[in-house]
Amino acid sequence: MNKQIKRALKVVLPLILGGFVLYWVYRDFDFDRALEVLHYGTRWDWMLAALLFGLLSHVLRGLRWKQTLAPLGAFPRTADCVDAVFISYATNLILPRVGEVSRCGALAKYDDVPFGKSLGTVVTERIIDMLCMALITGVTFVVQMPVFLTFFEQTGTKIPSLMHLFTSVWFYVVLFCLIGVGVLLYYLLRTLSFFEKVKGMAHSVWEGIASVRRVSNFPLFVLYTVGIWVCYFLHFYLAFYCFAFTSHLSALAGLVMFVGGTFAVLVPTPNGAGPWHFAVITMMMLYGINATDAGTFALIVHGVQTLLVIVLGIWGWMHMALRRVS
Repeated sequence: MNKQIKRALKVVLPLILGGFVLYWVYRDFDFDRALEVLHYGTRWDWMLAALLFGLLSHVLRGLRWKQTLAPLGAFPRTADCVDAVFISYATNLILPRVGEVSRCGALAKYDDVPFGKSLGTVVTERIIDMLCMALITGVTFVVQMPVFLTFFEQTGTKIPSLMHLFTSVWFYVVLFCLIGVGVLLYYLLRTLSFFEKVKGMAHSVWEGIASVRRVSNFPLFVLYTVGIWVCYFLHFYLAFYCFAFTSHLSALAGLVMFVGGTFAVLVPTPNGAGPWHFAVITMMMLYGINATDAGTFALIVHGVQTLLVIVLGIWGWMHMALRRVS
């Protein structure tokens, strides 16, 4: 298989997976209802507030990234760190999980930060994110265990009989998502094995990973980390107040859906399209929201948030490029 075909598959397969899940989720959906809510039933002041927290989460991630680069002797501009984060999220819309590489490449190009070292700091970020998500998930699962158990039962992941297992549409949705995650892990391992073959790259990556132990202000690092996840949650939860049918949902309900949606985004589709909708809609229905309203919420909120990612990505790219020209 030549390189062109492999590159094409990396773009096409996530689109096919996301499209498949979206088709099953919205195959009988009333899109006229969604348009009606979009035009007449959306509180855009609350949507703007939610988007501001989405923007702030990226800014905090850029500030934290700069902190981990300093022990390596790399001191890029703060604006470049933030712009590179913007670019990485936009890149993930085209090539899921390639954004982490693209932001390291941006700093290497515009600030002469060694690629291997910056990649190591990004690996550290992902490990910390996984630990934070595990902690949030554990606490949420204990507090809202009945809701999660009901979700597993209704999605075919906890089935009393094999016959029901293989006749559940939702089971196949979950199955295809798990296959997608497996393919993602395979390519990540292939990427890491490639880096190991490059002279000096493995050492540089490890040096970047270890940099977190030498940050100058560790309490500030922790504060940035907490701030990032609080902003992620508010970016999602404040969207409840945009619609009359979700404004009554509690913060705890929002936390449950936030956890489900965060894990769904691990599936390599553009911005989690498909799996995210599936998880949020299914969990929202457990709290009494009808399927049409839940589907409308997921469609509008995900669409607006994706638009934010695109706008920020374009801004980040233009800002870095124009600064270099000037």
